[in-house]
Amino acid sequence: MISANQLRAARALLNIDQRQTADLADLSVPTIQRMEASDGVIRGNVDSLMKLVSALENAGIELISPGGQSSAGGRGVRLREHVTKPKMKDIKQRKPSSLRTLERAR
Repeated sequence: MISANQLRAARALLNIDQRQTADLADLSVPTIQRMEASDGVIRGNVDSLMKLVSALENAGIELISPGGQSSAGGRGVRLREHVTKPKMKDIKQRKPSSLRTLERAR
């Protein structure tokens, strides 16, 4: 099976957007959007899932299951289990330049 995170990572590796993914898999854009919005493993119509997986594999993506070995070389992504989400509060958000200009003018 394929997870929503794997689908987004596959799109990033192929440098394609949701519309191009839909065209590649002969699915609708809303179907791809629903798949990517899934929590964890994508659930849906078996035919749609098979079309998606087949299209990604034909495009060069190798889906690796947890604990599975990669059979070929190449770029890829794998998320380690038991990883905590990064703390977003550590990232400083910048103010838009127009707001900074207004603040300086005061």
